[in-house]
Amino acid sequence: MFGLDLSLALLLIACLLAACIFEFINGFHDTANAVATVIYTRSLKPRVAVIWSAIWNFLGVYLGGIAVAMGIINLLPLQALVDQNIYHNLAMISSLIITAVIWNFSTWYFGIPCSSSHTLLGSIFGVGIAFMITSSGFVGLNWNKVIDAGLSLLISPIIGFVVTIFLMFIFHRIIRKKKFFHTAEEHKKPPFWIRGILVLTCTSVSYSHGSNDGQKGIGLIMIILISIMPAHFAIDSAKNPANMIGSVNDIEWYLNKADKARMFPKDTVAVYKAQMNTASMKKILVNIQTPDADEKKYRFELRKNILSLASLTPAITKCKSNLSSKEIHKLKLNIKELESYTEFAPWWVIIMVSASLGLGTMFGWKRICTTIGEKIGKTHLNYAQGTSSGIVAASTIGFSSFLGLPVSTTHVLSSGVAGSMVYEGGFKNLQSKTIKNILLTWLITIPVTVALSGGLFLLFRTIID
Repeated sequence: MFGLDLSLALLLIACLLAACIFEFINGFHDTANAVATVIYTRSLKPRVAVIWSAIWNFLGVYLGGIAVAMGIINLLPLQALVDQNIYHNLAMISSLIITAVIWNFSTWYFGIPCSSSHTLLGSIFGVGIAFMITSSGFVGLNWNKVIDAGLSLLISPIIGFVVTIFLMFIFHRIIRKKKFFHTAEEHKKPPFWIRGILVLTCTSVSYSHGSNDGQKGIGLIMIILISIMPAHFAIDSAKNPANMIGSVNDIEWYLNKADKARMFPKDTVAVYKAQMNTASMKKILVNIQTPDADEKKYRFELRKNILSLASLTPAITKCKSNLSSKEIHKLKLNIKELESYTEFAPWWVIIMVSASLGLGTMFGWKRICTTIGEKIGKTHLNYAQGTSSGIVAASTIGFSSFLGLPVSTTHVLSSGVAGSMVYEGGFKNLQSKTIKNILLTWLITIPVTVALSGGLFLLFRTIID
């Protein structure tokens, strides 16, 4: 397989299988967030609801792009992603996946809504810190990406809570049919128009969950592939690297034109680093055009230069220089074109994750669903609450996917349900035990997964070395 010896090929298969298990657990862990509203309002039968949700989760992964996946990959620095010792890479991957699977499964077993996004972020954070320890002080995390992801995960539940309260207020002002604010009657389906709204919100949450959470699985598998087989997956094999030369020449021209005398020292350093990247890329692109060149051995170096150049873009384009706004725009476009060589996922990876998430959606939904529908508020979910929390969850997750930011479907929807309960009866309408469990899990997920993944990584590295 891809020129690997048998032992490494088996380890690769084991890592890919473990990543699929993570997505499978993610499916049955988070499905409840989408189907709870339609099941507890009796809009759909449970079996129909989970199959319907599975289909739209699958489509969400398959059609939702890879922006979030690339954000997950970029949480780790390139130096941590590919070590010269391939078994060190396997130690990192194994630590990350084992931690994510254990914590996701444990919280599901106890019926506690937990974020797979928090779990994965904490696992990556842990191996990054452990990598820093084993690399004599090398900074093991891409802090800009970590901060962006962390803020997204922190703010999104607050948005879910507040906006759902506002939406409930709007519903009470504009919808005059009191039936909309009733809980479902036993053994009786809601009116057709209410069912239509609730099924639509369930569909939207399922699709947006696939397009955001599913992409985390794509990012995880791409980390595995880049770590173990950089020659095949460091850049997109479907593209010819020689075609980069036009963009590289343009970028070099703009960098040479920039007046460094007008810049702050830190911006001058950024421009010099970018010039070094373009010079290195030009040298590589010349080498790979010789008849006896092995293009694959240069792919990782090209990836390093592209990612380094991309990380310097904000400093280069915002500093004081003599470049016009039109030239800065063209510079950004050329760098974006180079990034297209590193921001990719093979079709079979997308299908693998889509299938894992879709199949997982059809199993294990009941534990979390019971918590969402019955244990957050002291009253059962009514039609308006199911609709408002679903609309807010779908729109928040969809917008985050557009921005390429990971968010927690679990926390957005459960906080939305909590907000709707507060609107109906104040904070006394919440079940304090459930809320405490959710908040406690929300607070401890990051430190627990950091400690577990970091500890496993250090253990595995000690055994290997």
